[in-house]
Amino acid sequence: MNSLHSLFAHLPAIALSVFRLSVWLILLTVIFVPLERWLAVRPGRPARADLLGDLAYYFLSSLLPAMLLSVPLSLLALAAQQLVPAAVPATLGALPLAARLALAFVVGEIGFYWGHRLSHEIAWLWRFHAIHHSPEQMYFLVNTRSHPVDSVVTRLFGMVPLYLLGLAGPSAGGSVAPAALIVLGTLWGFFIHANLRLRFGVLEWLIASPGFHHWHHSRHEFINHNYASMLPLCDKLFGTLHLPATWPAAYGSDTPLPSSFARQLIDPLRLSAKPPTTPAQEP
Repeated sequence: MNSLHSLFAHLPAIALSVFRLSVWLILLTVIFVPLERWLAVRPGRPARADLLGDLAYYFLSSLLPAMLLSVPLSLLALAAQQLVPAAVPATLGALPLAARLALAFVVGEIGFYWGHRLSHEIAWLWRFHAIHHSPEQMYFLVNTRSHPVDSVVTRLFGMVPLYLLGLAGPSAGGSVAPAALIVLGTLWGFFIHANLRLRFGVLEWLIASPGFHHWHHSRHEFINHNYASMLPLCDKLFGTLHLPATWPAAYGSDTPLPSSFARQLIDPLRLSAKPPTTPAQEP
């Protein structure tokens, strides 16, 4: 056991992260592959090319955004100490831990909602987010089919309010709240993207289900609905909730995308490229 611990201690951080992600991928596969066969909304498996691309996105979306966010979030924590009245973090910091975590969850969810919604309504952001809406078949790995810029933008919207309110950062005891929010949101994301015909009945007003989120991936009419990652009440509050008992007829997006993984990453960064039509602009 000591030798194994010593081996891991000397592994580069990136290699250890890849190892952990590989273990998580095995666990997710063991859980979701059988469930998606038994409880599929629509039978079928992703094409081999889609599967390989999604595996690449799984590792990239898990590794790169965390690296890119470390510096801006550290600077944000320092700036928040100067910009926000000390009474705000002091008052929230006096709350019991459970209350602070619950408040951080709600505040972060509202931030994620608006980051997600603006990614549909602003053409420059949609060029990155369109990658996530490209799959025409839903299954659990669609969760991480996301351009790194898209992931960073959405997470910043969720994290910034936490730092400004003192719910994250030095005054809140470090990064427990944002880390927990990201981990919980990511794990729940695999579930709501999965090819599972699961509905929660009246509870779908309180917690997102595959049925709730599949409508967000519908090809046309309701792609601008159900932005929340876990709390449908955000959509109810801001007028974007859509919860019929049926399922979408088709998934995907009308925004054309390159077929190669490399071009999907590079083309949205080209400032000279014409901004695509966003779902909010479509007739």
